[in-house]
Amino acid sequence: MDQPLTGKSATPTQAVMPRGINHLVLNVRDLEESHRFWTELIGFRLVGELKPTPQRPNPPKMRFYSGDRGGKTHHHDIALVENRALPEPPKDWQMFGMPLAVNHIAITLPSQEAWLQQLAFLQAKGVKFDRRVEHGMTHSLYIHDPNGYGIELLYDLPREIWEGDIDGALNYAKILPTEGPEALVDDVENVPRFGATARAAE
Repeated sequence: MDQPLTGKSATPTQAVMPRGINHLVLNVRDLEESHRFWTELIGFRLVGELKPTPQRPNPPKMRFYSGDRGGKTHHHDIALVENRALPEPPKDWQMFGMPLAVNHIAITLPSQEAWLQQLAFLQAKGVKFDRRVEHGMTHSLYIHDPNGYGIELLYDLPREIWEGDIDGALNYAKILPTEGPEALVDDVENVPRFGATARAAE
């Protein structure tokens, strides 16, 4: 059971490590266009939107979306705010060197099977695969949204594969095909191991 907040605690000498990122808010050029991308292609569910109130009669156009957290809905994982002042997105997406503040947003799929299903769905919809990579800690597909933001769809490899040397796993990348049946192949038989697990396997 969580302890009640008392307001009395010693002044910390360093920052408290957070659990992680709670949600992400994106400025988008066209809310309806981005809504279709995040719901119809990525699979998030709309859970709310800003409505006029006496204190805020003309709210910004803003919607909130949730993924599946073990069968439970989060208050929101992603929010979209329409901002017509955004520039046109670059014509072609690249991993590095883009004139955008957001490099990419990583979305976790619950399993390898679900991830492969999502890749097949996107390919059938004609979505361009920008990059297919086997990282040391995830297997990933990169696409981009209507605003040019990179979207990484991934599933996590088991912790014992990468937790012994996270830096080594982060620096590992095997580039794979992005078109045709080869883009839907996922090799789990020859996954490299990092750190202590790698040395134990030798």
